[in-house]
Amino acid sequence: MKVGIIQQKNTADIADNRRRIKDKVRQLAEQGAQLVVLQELHDSLYFCQEENVDNFDLAVAIPGEVTQTYSDLALKNGVVLVTSLFERRAPGLYHNTAVVFEKDGSVAGCYRKMHIPDDPAYYEKFYFTPGDLGFKPIETSVGRLGVLVCWDQWYPEAARLMALEGAEILIYPTAIGFESSDALAEQQRQREAWMLVQRGHAVANGLPVVTVNRVGREHDASGQTNGIQFWGTSFVAGPQGELLYEAPQDNEDLKIVDIDMERSEQVRRWWPFLRDRRIENYSGLTQRYLD
Repeated sequence: MKVGIIQQKNTADIADNRRRIKDKVRQLAEQGAQLVVLQELHDSLYFCQEENVDNFDLAVAIPGEVTQTYSDLALKNGVVLVTSLFERRAPGLYHNTAVVFEKDGSVAGCYRKMHIPDDPAYYEKFYFTPGDLGFKPIETSVGRLGVLVCWDQWYPEAARLMALEGAEILIYPTAIGFESSDALAEQQRQREAWMLVQRGHAVANGLPVVTVNRVGREHDASGQTNGIQFWGTSFVAGPQGELLYEAPQDNEDLKIVDIDMERSEQVRRWWPFLRDRRIENYSGLTQRYLD
């Protein structure tokens, strides 16, 4: 499968962000992309750096005018498109939602982000209600997509449940970066750990992983921090965790990566982790902590 990734530096101009996304999707489609993955909350700046009720005005209805825009984009270019939107479900009820469009423009399915962080510069609990759609792969013409979102990528349980439901690939739209007060060595440890844990999900489940992060510095409007330097490094890993592609840390990137979707079958024959799971002994995983 030819997977296109778009690592983009966003501005406050939502119309321009969308215009550039449309142009890049077109370029990838012309190069043969079958699946295109966008970064987390790709239409706007990462507004979760502050707690501001006015930012709820950025949320959109699903379905609605914005989803129609991306439906038309998928149809026009004949690609399966993974988007990431701020969903207004009802007054006072909002989600961080990935919407997947089939190449005919129809909505193949949605995933609402389950794990919601609450850290300095990442005040997502102020905005997002945890998802209620479960860890269910989305069936598309290019395969069963295990779509998760950003903070979900640190949790092996999420990846495993997607794999157990039959996902053929794990996909993570992402917005993560450096906090300026951290020492350079700590920043690099964080970035490398972020890659390592997701490559571990690939190994543990015998599945390829596609992660698309944003890039560039975004200002903290509240002034509480010096903003976030998003670290880019979008990447694609194979089912043994092998890096098939790694984007730069400091520049936008547009890339098609070839993934051998039949390789997972062979890897799982060599490393039959699903066969050897001792499921009768895992009840403790449903507890918060075992005292």
